[in-house]
Amino acid sequence: MNPSSTPSQSPQNRLSVGIWLFLLTFAVRLVILIRFSDSLNFLPEGDDMKFYTDWALRIAHGQWTDHQAFYGLPGYAYCLALIFTIGGFNPFSVGLIQALLDAGIAVLLWQISREVFSALNRDGKSDVSPRTPDFIGIGAALAWTFFTPAQAFSVVMMPTVWQVFAYYLCLWYAVKTRAASWWKPWLFLGIFCGFIAMLVATILFAVPLLIVAIFRSVDIGRPFKVRLPKIGAAVAMLVAGLFIGASPAWIHNYFIAHEPVMLSAHSGINFWIGNNPVATGYPKMPPGIRATQEGLLKDSITLAETAAGRKLTRSEVSKYWSTQAKAYISTHFHAWLKLMGAKFANFWNAYQYDDLSIIKLLRDDGVLPPGLKFGIIAALGLAALIPTLWRFPRAGWVAAAVLLHLCALMPVFITERYRIAAVPGLMILGAAGLWIFWQDLVSGHWLQAGIYVALCAGAGWFVSIPRHEIGLWSLDYYKAGIRATTAAQIEQGRGHFPEAAGALDRAQRNLETAYAYVSNNADIDFALGNLWLARADQPSNDERTKIADRTRAKSFYRLALQISPLHTGTLNNLGVLAMEEKRWSVAATFFKTALQTEPDDAKIHYLLARVYAEDNHLDAARAEIETALRLRPNQKQFQELRDKLNTPALKPAAQ
Repeated sequence: MNPSSTPSQSPQNRLSVGIWLFLLTFAVRLVILIRFSDSLNFLPEGDDMKFYTDWALRIAHGQWTDHQAFYGLPGYAYCLALIFTIGGFNPFSVGLIQALLDAGIAVLLWQISREVFSALNRDGKSDVSPRTPDFIGIGAALAWTFFTPAQAFSVVMMPTVWQVFAYYLCLWYAVKTRAASWWKPWLFLGIFCGFIAMLVATILFAVPLLIVAIFRSVDIGRPFKVRLPKIGAAVAMLVAGLFIGASPAWIHNYFIAHEPVMLSAHSGINFWIGNNPVATGYPKMPPGIRATQEGLLKDSITLAETAAGRKLTRSEVSKYWSTQAKAYISTHFHAWLKLMGAKFANFWNAYQYDDLSIIKLLRDDGVLPPGLKFGIIAALGLAALIPTLWRFPRAGWVAAAVLLHLCALMPVFITERYRIAAVPGLMILGAAGLWIFWQDLVSGHWLQAGIYVALCAGAGWFVSIPRHEIGLWSLDYYKAGIRATTAAQIEQGRGHFPEAAGALDRAQRNLETAYAYVSNNADIDFALGNLWLARADQPSNDERTKIADRTRAKSFYRLALQISPLHTGTLNNLGVLAMEEKRWSVAATFFKTALQTEPDDAKIHYLLARVYAEDNHLDAARAEIETALRLRPNQKQFQELRDKLNTPALKPAAQ
């Protein structure tokens, strides 16, 4: 009898269990998606979601490339562009596809558990209950269904769920494949992993699992020396598949951009963020780099070019930041080792570093139901590691998957969405540990049960070690404040003034809480400036209140500039305020300073052109509007200003 089979279940029953798990998880995700679609946060207005959405819309509108190496993994943006091209811009359709993938993850956990826990135990005995694999698998699948971060990231426009699904699909194939040829399924798995690597590169850490599966399954039953050529061929097929799957990225980079980049040139800046003198193991931005995805990428290019004193290709930018990180590691080796220890502890810690704060936003909007968090999953998974591996050695596959994903994050930094790919593996281990504990109680094995309880206590203490860096606690409030301010502006634009006022009140509470935690952060000051500027625009305000609110906004903007003199958003907003007050020279100074860090920002060139035109510097205005149109040729406002500046009535003034 094949030890991986479960005699008590017919194929029809097994199929029925898988279908019910899929439908349950999908139903939960669908309810969350429908509730999310009624939220003001449904449309991407910031952070990585907007970065991917804007990129996808540019592709859908025909801007396939900027003829430079990709600076950000391109796969998800192109997938979104395909969805938008077929069905128009509709975040709901993206969420629906991701909900299906997320439900597939629950089924994979059940299938992996059936493969892992159906095997004989370490003693070669067959005393494993036929129901054990299903109970463990169903427990892990249900835990995934009600895991709060998974619920959040399944419905927002981020590639997280795609990577988790792909990672555990690879694990399932690795575990279940006992006999294989020298090319099948390795070529197809390689193509699949290569494609997913264009969305999330950490999928490549599933490749070692597949290589081990090759060694244990190709030409099985024959002497190793006889098998070795076919094993080598299978590994070659896997690697060839990786290159084929990722070929759209490297073909673009090598032959269109003419840069030696395999996937994306942003790896260097990520390496620097994770390994620099101010790094904490979380994505703390080094001085001069903004926290948003778009701002981070632009600042990393600007700072590298400033240091080099010339324009750089994107591969050169990546090399610059990698060199900086390597120099820090070599000159501060002991500090770096301590930093690596912090990353390891951060990975397991119950603290939820959600760099997008999407979980808090969805919870505040009433989208997410109560559910499981990482801390309890990590504690149960760690506590179960030794008992499960001792009782079921094949669980080493699952433990290896968790460990490999940890290794994937150690060179960079830890966030909630980054570590989520380890969670399904921890759920399988945790469910197995609970099952073993229950069996020990029923069988009266009090020593083993007591050891498990002690392991749970130790793991619970480890994952609960508090994080004392005060800035960590401001992040969720800061992000929530930004989103509430944006929601208020949307409601005000729709004429829903009471709703706008309520959103501004929420924004003020959140941003002032963030400011109380960290009072010397330029981004928080900038956000507070935007809040008070939005308050000044409320139609219910009298003139005195409006002036007071605008004055308060300016005070926060000045605080932001004291901390970060080249903070582009602050400079831009102060320039606009100066324009409204007809202080043309002051406005021009702000915009020209902003262009030092954002030389390719078409909107700033347009605003500067308007300032020059109002101040009667028409030649300068024409030069700026031409620059704006070169950067964004189809912008109607830009075309109208150029036509106005080129009218015969203005021509003499320009001479």
